[in-house]
Amino acid sequence: MDTNFEIIEKELINQLNFPVSDVLDDKEEINKRNSDLDRALSLGNLEHSKIKIYFEDDLSKKVVETTIWGVTDKRVILKKGIVIPINRIYKSI
Repeated sequence: MDTNFEIIEKELINQLNFPVSDVLDDKEEINKRNSDLDRALSLGNLEHSKIKIYFEDDLSKKVVETTIWGVTDKRVILKKGIVIPINRIYKSI
């Protein structure tokens, strides 16, 4: 999956613009994304493990390797208050 995704530093994410549309349209994929984010949150809080988040802003597909600090119903929260809208995330591993 890495081949189409540009690596980005988490500190640059706050400069990105995110459309309101969801990058996924399949209900099962959306449910899997939510489950994977919950699992990544647990890994981050318990083991301080970094994961890769594959997402898309208004320009291109990107990937960041980071620790998830929190998950709300609409956003993933990273260190220093950096957020990625869940509807713009393809997957996390």
